Amino acid sequence: MVHVLSGRTLLRPTDPERSRSFYGERLGLAVYREFGTGPERGTVYFLGGGFLEVSGRSEAAPSPAVQLWMQVGDVAAAHDELLAKGVEIVRPPVKEPWGLIEMWIADPDGTRIVLVEIPADHPLRYRPGI
Repeated sequence: MVHVLSGRTLLRPTDPERSRSFYGERLGLAVYREFGTGPERGTVYFLGGGFLEVSGRSEAAPSPAVQLWMQVGDVAAAHDELLAKGVEIVRPPVKEPWGLIEMWIADPDGTRIVLVEIPADHPLRYRPGI
């Protein structure tokens, strides 16, 4: 068995500066580290319990099979904040049949991002014996 110590999602955007602006300024993700120089330098953002690295450049749009899942404390507040920052809301917050509240946005290259709120009464919050 492989013992994984850390992990991250890697994105190769078509326009690295535009993507850094989106993730850093519009979404407000905190920078974990940066490396390299120039427009294709790498920026690694904190992503809750993981990391998101935006580095390099791709000539092709990302696969629609790649999507990011980000848990937030309050989806309605995130909706209002992102709307005020000019982020296009693909789908506003909706309570799903499985009990999570989800909102969809997309990054500048079209990578779908779901922002998820786990309500206090949802089974994902239930911790027996705690």
